[in-house]
Amino acid sequence: MGIAVGGAMALSGAVLTAPAEAAPNADTPVATTQLNYTKPTEVRLRWAGASGFQYEIGWLANPHWGDFPDVTPPQHAGPEDLATGTDVVITSRSGSTVAQEHRSTGATATVTIPAGQTYKAMSGWSVLTQDADGALHVLRAAADGTTTDLPVTGLPPGAQPTGTYVTGGSVRRLAVAYTLEGATSVGLVDLADGTFRMYVGGVGAEPVITFNDRWVVVNRKAIRVDSAPGTEPATVSFPYNALGVVGDQILSGNPEFTSSDADLALTAVSLVTGARRTVLDHADGTYKVTTDGGLVADAGKSSSDRHVYRVLPTADGDVSARPVFTVPPGRARVDGLMLAGGELLMFGNATNVGWDAAYAVPLDTAGKPTGPQARRSPYVDSSPCLGGDAACPQLEALGDGRFAYLHTNSDGKESVHVAGDTDTFLTEPTGSAGGRIGTGTGRYVLYNGGTPATQKIADFPRGADGETALDRTRSAAAVWGQRLWTPGTTQGSVVAYDLKAKRNVATVNTGAPCTPSEIQAVNTWLYWSCGSEGPAGVHDRATGRNITVPAGPARLADGYLIRENRTTHELLLTDFHTGTATTRTAAVLPAVDQNTGGNTGRWAVDRFGGNVAYLTAQGQVAIVTAGVPTSPLAQMEARTDAAAGPTTQDPWQPVWQLSKPSTWTLTLTNASGDVVRSLTGDSMAAAVRASWDGKWGDGNRVAGTYTWRLTAKARDGQGPDLALTGTTTVN
Repeated sequence: MGIAVGGAMALSGAVLTAPAEAAPNADTPVATTQLNYTKPTEVRLRWAGASGFQYEIGWLANPHWGDFPDVTPPQHAGPEDLATGTDVVITSRSGSTVAQEHRSTGATATVTIPAGQTYKAMSGWSVLTQDADGALHVLRAAADGTTTDLPVTGLPPGAQPTGTYVTGGSVRRLAVAYTLEGATSVGLVDLADGTFRMYVGGVGAEPVITFNDRWVVVNRKAIRVDSAPGTEPATVSFPYNALGVVGDQILSGNPEFTSSDADLALTAVSLVTGARRTVLDHADGTYKVTTDGGLVADAGKSSSDRHVYRVLPTADGDVSARPVFTVPPGRARVDGLMLAGGELLMFGNATNVGWDAAYAVPLDTAGKPTGPQARRSPYVDSSPCLGGDAACPQLEALGDGRFAYLHTNSDGKESVHVAGDTDTFLTEPTGSAGGRIGTGTGRYVLYNGGTPATQKIADFPRGADGETALDRTRSAAAVWGQRLWTPGTTQGSVVAYDLKAKRNVATVNTGAPCTPSEIQAVNTWLYWSCGSEGPAGVHDRATGRNITVPAGPARLADGYLIRENRTTHELLLTDFHTGTATTRTAAVLPAVDQNTGGNTGRWAVDRFGGNVAYLTAQGQVAIVTAGVPTSPLAQMEARTDAAAGPTTQDPWQPVWQLSKPSTWTLTLTNASGDVVRSLTGDSMAAAVRASWDGKWGDGNRVAGTYTWRLTAKARDGQGPDLALTGTTTVN
């Protein structure tokens, strides 16, 4: 898996990249997004200083530099000015030379290690070495190209360094552990003058050491750097591992064992007062102390919202955490696409283990992502694709936040499944095999059986398993709302059957010169086809117009068709909303299929007033704005039956399936005409879902009949508001 990472500090939660798939004669995508792995990409922090940090991302050794935003880096003043060493890195270390670079200015220096000395550590401009007798030295490059050698003084006679040399949040000091008479102690070397001072004794063989220019913390003991000689360190309590000292705070995290999300926190504990607070949630990544007394940490709840944060001291003794880099999520393979009601649903395995799931990304009216992805289904096992099927996997977005798919049972028969949340799915057996999903909206899903060749309408009311609303002989058919459209008894006629009323409610003459072999319905548009060679057309029920459109497999949307030319790989958009069909190339698809292609495989169209999405050669999803005016907001189906009570535990939960996304207000009015409750919200895709516990705004509950009024405003701003009314009861 390749990951492209730049130095820019992008902080958006959604993945938006510059479109790279458009051909000269195709529409330019408004955005691209991708299916992100749910597990955050591994970030390894290698160095952190005053101006930025170095990191590796993914599994490969691929170092990158990231600059801290809005930071003026320290100016180069030469190795004699230790403070400028907060921006110094090792560029190479070979034999007796250490090459240094002041990162923000590019100034370099070389430290030559004298014969008989060995390299132990480097902090800023200073290099710590040890000679054959065990004595320590501080080396620095001089202005004339030579190396100064400053012997370390102050170690007790007979002290033997253990080999533990620790750099921390300082370029003036460096920690050294030593043994003397069987006991291990820890102190700091002042790199300016080479003096050593012991701070904490009796620390054990492998002490955990963190420090800055104010504090030294060894294991669970803390002491001020400027404390008087002989001062005993104090015991300090912090929840997890010590990660660094920032100002007057010890930062703790990265436990060896986690039992809940709370264990993933980065915690600050005051070394002055003992006060404790959470600095970052979900800080289960890597950490690095910065040479200027701060800390960088990799944190975030999901791969779509993962950042590197810079933690610095504040003037009041606390610390602040600011995101300085967005960690790009790893891209998972997309095995299916759905668009409905301004939501993109990407179907695939984003966990590296287990089965597939659908992940939703909200889109604005132009098609740009407006938030991170969220899993919208349990992990599902889709049925095997039919041989030569160019529309596999078989998925159907229902326009209410849910989608339908096929599942093959242990007896070889298929069930229609509907999923829409992370934990559950609903099911309805078909009794058939080798079938496929036709169309579906809201609660109704059309299934075309293979063997036997039956046609069923599966009904999935809210929160309940399905039932068969209609079982008939297979023919061309389409579901839109609560109506099933099928061929009539005369040539070119199409009949509407109301699935609730259980009767035919309309007959439309489409002008087709055949009994249609395919029918699709969206709003007032009826698409018909006489076969793959045509002819084909669209009938507008609102105006009675018959419009000729190109032949070939197509998908109907609101005012336009989308079809794929499998020879030229063009995704063609035919706009017929004016009464005359005009066709343009919306996209040029990859010449090689990532999967078996087709609608919901390598492209998808939003029938609920939306746009077009397709897979790019890079495995991303590009969104193209359809640019076709949408139909006025309309109700397709509703469930408004009164609930017993209703109560807080069992509220009245009406659902209005609308034709496109909306914002809505639901008012409840008593018999006197007074508004007793007003509810507002945004539709789930194109479905309005409300909940009322029967109480007035003041908390009272009065039995009686109430008038409800739903006012919905189209999210795309096109067309008048929709107003619906009815009654419900409170017992």
